[in-house]
Order: sequence, then structure tokens, then C-alpha cells
Amino acid sequence: MPHYLVTGGLGFIGSHLAHMLLADPQATVTVVDNLQGQVLSPGMVIEQITADRPGKLIVRRESVAEFSTDEPFTAIFHLASVVGPVAVLKYSGHIVESIVRDTYAVIRRAQQNGARLVNVSTSEVYGGGDKGHCREDSPRVIHGPASARQEYAAGKLACEVAIANLCRDGKLDAVMIRPFNVAGVRQLGLGGFALPRFVGQALLGMPLTVFGDGAQLRAFTDVRDVAAGIIVAAMRGERGVFYNVGNPRNRTSIRALAELVVCETDCGARIEFVNPRELYGSRFEDAPDKFPEAGRLADLGWDPRYTLAQTVQDVVTWFQTMPPGEIRRIAGL
Repeated sequence: MPHYLVTGGLGFIGSHLAHMLLADPQATVTVVDNLQGQVLSPGMVIEQITADRPGKLIVRRESVAEFSTDEPFTAIFHLASVVGPVAVLKYSGHIVESIVRDTYAVIRRAQQNGARLVNVSTSEVYGGGDKGHCREDSPRVIHGPASARQEYAAGKLACEVAIANLCRDGKLDAVMIRPFNVAGVRQLGLGGFALPRFVGQALLGMPLTVFGDGAQLRAFTDVRDVAAGIIVAAMRGERGVFYNVGNPRNRTSIRALAELVVCETDCGARIEFVNPRELYGSRFEDAPDKFPEAGRLADLGWDPRYTLAQTVQDVVTWFQTMPPGEIRRIAGL
């Protein structure tokens, strides 16, 4: 009987991943989450994870480093991490410490169990790639002066290198995931993510705040496609290999995303261009252009299903179920 461990399993990507894994009636999924930065009700998230799912869910509300059990696991999906251009500011100076500590905790558990480890890293390791284009064989680069965002990328990259070396030496069975601009239902605006902030602002009759001139290029990928890609890599991926998970067909600018939200909400809101450092302080760093090539995962049979318009529509519908105060809180306004 498969038993999966999902760290950060009550978070944005983790909750969608757990939901998909529970489609197998024989599966047990243990999620470990310390609820750090959690705004959504854990009970509501658990209810949505288990909705119409025949598998069994076990929830442990503790940190990855503290988690202990004698249960063996078939695979370990490691997603627990501080994330988001605003969220990382709070933990500057301690981000590498927490990423490395938690990653080595799951490495040891995977080695003890003989389990496959699926380590979810970040597309930030490309440093923007070649004018935004990021291939899996692109150089991994940490650019610029010290910043919280740079520290986050450096911590993730250090763990990638360690895991790759362990795989090469036959001491670990792991694959690594680099997601690109994940978006969808249950994403919070608090971390600095654009789509929930835009939707919240539109529904509350506020201007949509676009950072800079809005020309930054992204490839927004629906969280359901990302979760499906993670599972494909776990089941079919090659040991020690890195896989981009991102939908190149959804490439767009931040300004165009804001315009799409205005259209989908039919609210007539205006777009306002702002300096994010005036909102979040001088330590805030926006990402350069960034969009993926995801050929390795496509070769394994992954084909993202959701258009950007579909993702925006679903996020709008989700927010429309909430009273104004809840919209404001979840959108981080």
C-alpha cells in the first residue's frame, strides 16, 4: 500500500498535491505542516484535500525537523519552505539555515526508508536564464548584492547540489523540481504573489497595483498542472535529474495579467503602476523576466491542461465566495 509524506502539505502547492495523491483508494498521505504563515483555516484546507478522495489523510501539525514516526514511506515530497518575494523578507539571514535543516531531515528519512525523495526547489536558481528563457541545462546563477530573495535561491541551490551528489554516489534516490510562477486557488497574496492580490483588489474596487512598468515576463502555471507534474516526475523521473515544471504557453507580462483580471472580474478597475520598495521597503527585490522550457517533463508525458484565463477564472470564483474582510485578508491587502 503506498504511503506518501508531503511536507508543507497544508500549503498552496502541497494541499493540491495531497489531494491528487489521495485519488488512489489504497494510498495513505501524511502531511506535515507547522502552519507558518498560514492564513487559511487548516480545517477548511483539510476538508478540500479530502473532498471526494477515497485515500486516507494523516495530518501532523509540526515542523519538518521535529517530525518523527516509525512509519515507512513510499515517496517523500518536500515542499515545506518560506516562499514569496515579500514573505522571505521576514526571515532574511535565516532562510538558508531553515532550508538546509529541513532538507537534510527529509534526506535522512528517505535514506532510512529507501524512499524516493521529490525535492521541490525553485526556478530562482536560474537567475533569469537567457533573457528570461530557462532550460534545465541553463547555468544556475545567483545574481546581485545580498538580498533575502538571493538567500532563498542560494539555499535551494545548495540543497540541489547536495542531493545530486548523493544520487550520483548511489546514496539517495531523488528527483528535483523547479516550478515556475505557480498560480491558482488557495494561493495567498501575503507572500507578494500577483494574481491573488490583483483579484482581491479588483473585487474590492481598488486599483490593481502593478510593480514597475509591468513588462516583466512570466509563465504562470496552474497549481493543478504543477501538482500533476510533480507526481509524473516522482513516478517516472530519472534519479538525480532536475525537472522544470512550468507552462510556456501561459507566458505573459504582469501588466497583461492585471488587464486579464480586470476583464474577468468586469469591475472596471484601473491599473496603477507602483514602486514595490515604497510598499515593502528597500530590501524588496523583484524577479527578472523568467519563463521555462519543460522538455524533460514533457518527455515523461506531462502536458499542462489549464490556460491562464481558466486559472484566473477559477481564482475569481474562489474569491467571490468570501466576504470583503476575508478577501482583503487572503489577498494581503
